[in-house]
Amino acid sequence: MHCIQLQLERNTAAGICLLDITSELRELIAAHNIRTGFLTLTSRHTTTAVTVNENEARLLKDVQTFFTRLAPPEDRYLHNDIHLRDCPPDEPENAHAHLLAMLVGSSEVIPISAGELGLGTWQSVFLVELDGPRTRTLNVQLIGD
Repeated sequence: MHCIQLQLERNTAAGICLLDITSELRELIAAHNIRTGFLTLTSRHTTTAVTVNENEARLLKDVQTFFTRLAPPEDRYLHNDIHLRDCPPDEPENAHAHLLAMLVGSSEVIPISAGELGLGTWQSVFLVELDGPRTRTLNVQLIGD
C-alpha cells in the first residue's frame, strides 16, 4: 500500500466561488497509478471549504446566493472588530467566510476503485472559496495500490 502526500494550489476569484478540481484529482490518481484505495482532500485555510456536488452553472450561482443570504458579509460580526483583536491592521473583515467554512467542512474522503474516483454520475469535487481572491492550498493524500 502506498501513501502519497501532495499539495494542490489554486488561485481563486473574488468573493464566493466554487472551483471544480475533479479533473486535477483524476490526473493525480493516474499519475501515481493508484487503482484501489482512497483520496483525502483537506483545505489548509479557515475561509475555504471542500465539498462534493453537481457542477451545473445555475446551481453554482444558487449556492453563491444561498451562502450570501445565510451569512451576509455586511452583517455585524465580533470577529470583524479588527481594532479589538491582536492581528495586523489590514486583516480582512471575513467572519462570514469563517462561519460558512465551518458549515460546509474542510475535507472529503473519496474512494478510488479501478483507478477512478468513486463519484456518482453528476458529482464533482469543489474547492469552495469564501473570501477571495487568494492563492489557496489543499492537502491531497492518496492511499492505496
